[in-house]
Amino acid sequence: MRAVLTGVVSFLLTLGLATPGHADTRVDQILERFENANQWRDHVMVVAHRAGGLQDGKRRFAENSIAALRDAISLGAEMVEIDIRRSSDGELVVMHDSWLDRTTDCKGEVLAYRMAELRKCRLVVEGTGAVTAEPVPTLQEYLAVAKGKILVNLDNKLETADLVDMVALARAMAMEAQVVVKANLWNAERVASVKAIMAKVGNGFQFMPVMADDAVRDPAFVEAAGKAFAASAVEMIAWRGDAVGMTDTGGPLFSARVKAASVRGNWHIWVDTHAIVNKPGGYLSGGRGDELAVAAGFPSEVFGFWAERGATMIQTDEPRAAINWLAANGYRVPYSDIEEPVASVVGQAVLPPTN
Repeated sequence: MRAVLTGVVSFLLTLGLATPGHADTRVDQILERFENANQWRDHVMVVAHRAGGLQDGKRRFAENSIAALRDAISLGAEMVEIDIRRSSDGELVVMHDSWLDRTTDCKGEVLAYRMAELRKCRLVVEGTGAVTAEPVPTLQEYLAVAKGKILVNLDNKLETADLVDMVALARAMAMEAQVVVKANLWNAERVASVKAIMAKVGNGFQFMPVMADDAVRDPAFVEAAGKAFAASAVEMIAWRGDAVGMTDTGGPLFSARVKAASVRGNWHIWVDTHAIVNKPGGYLSGGRGDELAVAAGFPSEVFGFWAERGATMIQTDEPRAAINWLAANGYRVPYSDIEEPVASVVGQAVLPPTN
């Protein structure tokens, strides 16, 4: 049924009769789908984790790199997730770890470097150890490439209050609607404290609650939190924990009651299939993660499983594999009337090895 419906919508789009998909730019069309979940339950949006830099066994791009961002755009991903820290002189930079050792050719804590010094650090492709020509990017540089093309989810590695500066930067670039900020919620007190901080940010940006099923199991709380922030999406974590087997249900955050709440609130259910360092596969998704989908060759047990349990956003280390499988199996509706995509960045400039 899903495949038939997708085909009908695709046909209407080619005729110009399906109005929801028509907008001026690619990002306008993405925003229309993101902000109107109930109109797009037959389309699963793909979020490239750390910009999709961990594809193909971490061998394709440096994570959180602008090269990975350009590739995610060219693939047709709707959003990239990136990690935000600060330099010692206060510049917002895109970097996951608090230390530079794993992802760059520099050593030491990010916070110990001034921005001018971080400019000299080069990103490393983790799976190969190859040093690229790309320096640690600032958030401003990253957003400039993403503008008009893709949504950007900021995974804040600082304090919740630092979200104020991140949104202010996006607002100064006239792209606050493209930026999605988020925070973990687990009780009413936490909701109130985050709301107080978000009130300082102003209007016009996207906020997404994050909830994990070790702390949140009540659908009523999920629904109340979604309403409190007028969320367009809620990120759900289905902990694998020490379980040997894979989840058969998705857990309490993927129940029928939560799906009903998402429909009443018109928000997307978001699942994380990407890997976590030194943790078993599918650690955030009940064992049904990217390793099972790609390395083991069972994409239907991951992308299909979560889509059938109501997920309409999947954050993945393998955006290419996810998009290809979802499109081939009737879970994605083509976009129309958009400019030519950014050319795919097949490789990155690599510096010669040093002794």
